[in-house]
Amino acid sequence: MAEKSVIDFDRMSVAFSGRQVLHEVSLAIPEGGLTVFVGPNGAGKTTLLLSIMGEVPHTGEIRFAHGVRGHIGYVPQHLEAQTSTPITCEEFLALNAGRRPLWLGIGREGRRAASEALERVGMATSARRCISELSGGEMRRVLLASALLRHPALLLLDEPAAGVDLRGERMFWEILNELRVQDALSIVMVSHNLTLAAHYATHVVCVYDGTCQQGTPHQIFTAGNLMSVFGIPIHIYPDQCTVPQHLCPTCGAFSQCEQVHPCQCQHRQAGGAQ
Repeated sequence: MAEKSVIDFDRMSVAFSGRQVLHEVSLAIPEGGLTVFVGPNGAGKTTLLLSIMGEVPHTGEIRFAHGVRGHIGYVPQHLEAQTSTPITCEEFLALNAGRRPLWLGIGREGRRAASEALERVGMATSARRCISELSGGEMRRVLLASALLRHPALLLLDEPAAGVDLRGERMFWEILNELRVQDALSIVMVSHNLTLAAHYATHVVCVYDGTCQQGTPHQIFTAGNLMSVFGIPIHIYPDQCTVPQHLCPTCGAFSQCEQVHPCQCQHRQAGGAQ
């Protein structure tokens, strides 16, 4: 049985000022999956994401599954506002949840919705904290909570963990994975973290030189593909290395042969034993 798609791109192209950014892209984004767009800077990852939102003109077709259009949540890379504004997380979510003016206070329903959304992103105890007090990772989770308020069928994220430390980024991906599993939510995100994408993504789209290659992480993150795209040796899966890699048993460093190790640990040990 064929996998159902939440979005289908059919020969979709985007050009800016005569420059072809994406050329006749044909993709199928699986429903209920975590799809990650990867590739070098300027390759067109964000353009591909914005085309889903209808924010960039394009040729070709972008088709959505029934009930998806109009139910799309978006988490930007940065908050386009002054985070120094004296507003609490709860108030920030209330502003994004409905039309009730903030000076009338937060209604019971608004407070309940904000509380539930914050709890889902691990920020349940931060409702009364000012957004100016939040770390970068915490602010990203509040933005995610804001996107969840409208119960989207499709969630789009543009490098949502950029500038966040490793612990915070791992937590963010874990939250996304829980949302995907619990809500059968379709998620599409742009990311540069290949390691976490290999662990959490169900589908990967590699954007490079105006074209796209898609598949599972194990299919896309081969050493040969990554060398072609990024121009440097990247080994996500050791069994797919194009050149045999050996580890120094003392320090763990990589070497291309079993006899020579960059740190020469074995040789120093041998010299010290004499």
